[in-house]
Amino acid sequence: MSRPWRIEFEGALYHVLARGNNRRDIFLDDEDFNILINLLGEMSSRFDVDVFAYVLMNNHYHILLRTNSPNLSKAMQWIGVTYTRRFNNRHVRSGHLFQGRFKSLIVQNDAYLVQLSCYIHRNPLRAGIVKRLIDYKWSSYPVYAYGRRPQKWLENRTILSQFGTEDQHQAYRTKVQRYSGEERSLFEDLRHGLFVGTAEFADKLRSQFLEETPHPEMPQQIKLSRDHELEKLINKLLKALGCNLKMFRESLRISEADKISRDFMLFILWQTGRFTNREIAKVFGLSYSSVSKRVSVVRNRLHEDKVFKNEFDRVNMLIKM
Repeated sequence: MSRPWRIEFEGALYHVLARGNNRRDIFLDDEDFNILINLLGEMSSRFDVDVFAYVLMNNHYHILLRTNSPNLSKAMQWIGVTYTRRFNNRHVRSGHLFQGRFKSLIVQNDAYLVQLSCYIHRNPLRAGIVKRLIDYKWSSYPVYAYGRRPQKWLENRTILSQFGTEDQHQAYRTKVQRYSGEERSLFEDLRHGLFVGTAEFADKLRSQFLEETPHPEMPQQIKLSRDHELEKLINKLLKALGCNLKMFRESLRISEADKISRDFMLFILWQTGRFTNREIAKVFGLSYSSVSKRVSVVRNRLHEDKVFKNEFDRVNMLIKM
């Protein structure tokens, strides 16, 4: 059975998500919501965890937190087991409540906390549950946006301090209201489905924590290893061809020479047999079917055009050096 790969270290920041089994509700009444909120406080003191923000939805919840010891798995396992036991006792049920293990994204630094808290707090709005976020009571939003007294365990200073010394709550409200247009930039910094941060941050953690041979039961490790292999080959090809990916992705019309460079890269990636057409398409901002078409074009031209083949062989030789 596959299991998620956890990177744990002292002071790590995480965005954590847990869903109900088969996306079923995990909160059936107000008391259920209150139980989990109280458990967040108990988890905070028991495992030395700083909770920055949270939202509890009917069938899932989000938490933004920092572990001051490398113990995310222990903390989240405790809260999952404890809440499930209390839920089942209250509602005379048995069995699993949550859908597998929780999901977590590791966050680079405090600079991302504002954006992530906005994303978390806007959940009820995106789901169409409320028209005004202040009307949703199962989140930390009122603390940030209206200065409601926080629970003793909610660490709100780190995020609010990023709004200067004037009216921090008004500034936070404005940020959340305008945030819908910024979600895309946040997810541009989501790397390998594991990290929120820069490419350098992802590379550092990958080199520090990823084993040379990925664990066969950890698909995230396998994917990360494949992504790394793909990146290395792409960088070799870009160097050999003297070009960059930006011009392929952002130009609506590229020159004939650039098309040839792109097709060389595309074909070589395909030729390795290690990457799917979908993975290759994502690199160049193409559709899945476009990759198949370009591969056919290159294959035919290699048989028919000697100059084209000589240039292709030159590039191939450079990346193998």
